[in-house]
Amino acid sequence: MAVQRAFGIAGPAGLLIAGIALLIVVERDGVQASQMGDWPAPFGITLVADLLSAIMVVLGGLVGTAAAVYSLATVDKRRARYGYYSLFNLLLMGVSGAFLTGDIFNMFVWFEVMLISSFVLVALGGERPQIEGAVKYVSLNLVASALFLTGAGLIYAMAGSLNIADLSQRIPELESQGLVTAVSMLFLVAFGIKAAAFPLYFWLPASYHTPPSDVSALFSGLLTKVGVYALIRVFSLIFVQDVGITHTIILSIAGLTMLSGVLGAIAQFDFRRILSFHIVSQIGYMLMGLGLFTPLGLAGGIFYLVHHILVKTALFLVSGAVRQLHGTLSLQSLGGLYRSQPLLAILFAASAASLAGIPPLSGFIAKFVLVRAGLAAESYVIVGVALLVSLLTVFSMTKIWTEVFWKPAPPGQDNVVTPVPVSRMKMAYLLLPTATLVLLSVMLGIGAGPALDLAQRAAEQLLNPAEYVEAVLGARP
Repeated sequence: MAVQRAFGIAGPAGLLIAGIALLIVVERDGVQASQMGDWPAPFGITLVADLLSAIMVVLGGLVGTAAAVYSLATVDKRRARYGYYSLFNLLLMGVSGAFLTGDIFNMFVWFEVMLISSFVLVALGGERPQIEGAVKYVSLNLVASALFLTGAGLIYAMAGSLNIADLSQRIPELESQGLVTAVSMLFLVAFGIKAAAFPLYFWLPASYHTPPSDVSALFSGLLTKVGVYALIRVFSLIFVQDVGITHTIILSIAGLTMLSGVLGAIAQFDFRRILSFHIVSQIGYMLMGLGLFTPLGLAGGIFYLVHHILVKTALFLVSGAVRQLHGTLSLQSLGGLYRSQPLLAILFAASAASLAGIPPLSGFIAKFVLVRAGLAAESYVIVGVALLVSLLTVFSMTKIWTEVFWKPAPPGQDNVVTPVPVSRMKMAYLLLPTATLVLLSVMLGIGAGPALDLAQRAAEQLLNPAEYVEAVLGARP
């Protein structure tokens, strides 16, 4: 098991190092493309890294490393024996492939790699709630995969290519632009399901609270963001011929996703179910940036992606530590953790405040940029929804703080209820990755200038894809 743990941590740590190196190269030298198997684009398999995909690979490595260290305290021999660490790294491979692929079909392939590994990780352990959550998770995601594959087939029939850069050149030349817009709705639904956007998000709060905390944290940080990334990619490079229809629909979905997610969170009394509904709600802010489709809006959406991955992963890691300490995540059964675990309380408070958009934290910066972009585009309704949802987020986060950390422990319990004793070493494994992510999110807010500049340059690459297209179609094997 020691060897498995070593490789389990070495994999994501290596991904993080490679991602940082890739981001440095892309920032210095521009978009990077590589053709696999000696086949030139658009005929072969292309891997492409622009600023957005390089940023996402770095975040994938960071979240993976944090979850891998955290799993040292949570993964038992039984789960390790059934392939936990192999599946963990397989999932990260699928995520990275989806970020770096340069064609639609291989994006589908990488999505399926993620689906297979994530399905087994959800079910690993065999407890009844896990199996129920896994069935709900995989069922709707298979529907999304079928829609994705159908859309890919239609696009190939219409344009004769699945290379994303090549499609960006061919799609505007097609006569049936109305048909292109119709096909784009297939991609919107397919990726919208995977991103947990309104109205097909219900699989997420029904499944993300069931697996162990390390798996929930990994999922919350990465999986829905792959769906958001795919939406940004295809609706900035391929489906931009009828922005008045497609991106207005995306903007409407963004507002409804924000509202439905936060209202669902308010109605819950389980720590992780509240956090799960908040994933849905926060996806709406990312889609808001895409729906506005302005340089500032896209920059705000990208910045929000980075902020949310750090903060939401940290919050799920906090919830896992709470479960280790008390054996439950029911708010009514918890209390007193501010006194018994002050560091854990501080980590939650900082993450929750950032999620709610309290200045000067990263959530405030991200929402401020999006609100500015909305006002500049005169999209006052979505701005109003974003501000309202932010206030409701404060309310639901305050509920967790009051019930779990601030109120006294319920009668019959003391402040150190430990159904499974937690050693100092185990507590260090729980707190170290959590504290690292929280510290990074705080630094992202306080020193937002360089990160915002990077997000703005990534947005400019998306809105002016000439460099991306030239890197792919001009690349040689």
